[in-house]
Amino acid sequence: MIENQIWLDKIVRMALEEDLGAGDLTSDAIVDPQIRGRAVLEAREQMVLAGLPVFKRVFRLLSSGIEFECYFADGRPVPAGEKICTLSGSLSAILKAERTALNFMQRMSGIATLTREYVDKAGSGKTRILDTRKTAPGLRLLDKYAVRMGGGFNHRLGLSDGILIKDNHIAAVGSIDRAVALARENAPHTIKIEVEVENLTGVEEAITAGADVILLDNMTPDEIIKAVDLADGRVTIEASGGINLDNIREIAQTGVDLISVGALTHSARAVDISLEVIP
Repeated sequence: MIENQIWLDKIVRMALEEDLGAGDLTSDAIVDPQIRGRAVLEAREQMVLAGLPVFKRVFRLLSSGIEFECYFADGRPVPAGEKICTLSGSLSAILKAERTALNFMQRMSGIATLTREYVDKAGSGKTRILDTRKTAPGLRLLDKYAVRMGGGFNHRLGLSDGILIKDNHIAAVGSIDRAVALARENAPHTIKIEVEVENLTGVEEAITAGADVILLDNMTPDEIIKAVDLADGRVTIEASGGINLDNIREIAQTGVDLISVGALTHSARAVDISLEVIP
């Protein structure tokens, strides 16, 4: 996803335009564009790194001659106080790109760091930790890339990637059975059908209707255990809703296949990273 240079350049150019506007009045007034220099990127707290390709692209769209010497790769833990990379090139371009580049990396590394916390808390069992579509508008591919760097997995990228029949879809057509039947009739045969349910009756109805995946919405651990028993390996079981760092281990131990956590992307705190010019 992030390897798509055309898409990435579009996102980065929009961000640069938002920040630069007609130009950087401060840097243009006091920094000769011909002056070259160096700057160091440093982690000010323990973190999981994500966003290096985006970080580099921000600078190189302003000056293709900026070079990077990096000491960590995306997906790697970085201790507080460690240097992530050193930049060299046009000081004016470095100063102009600094905030935009940091905004991307701090958000992405924050998502990766939080994801790693959830993955570690869940334990080493079979359960996969997934993201959701609760991402920053326009930045979904970056958010989901960051989740992968933290050891998580991606749910649907968008509405065109899979079928997830939710409560409002069921309300619109009248029943789970009807919704699944319509999906089978009209969707490509290669697409799995997932149904969101709120109780054990819904689990039974979804299994009978022929769902491939059942999403258990806001169920208690005891209810989830019963749902897993009802499924008996016939369908994939996903838990979602109300999942946090305090209860994810208990949820994972119920035997579910997947746990989706909206907080990975909608509530991740940007980590503290600094970029300092070397005198």
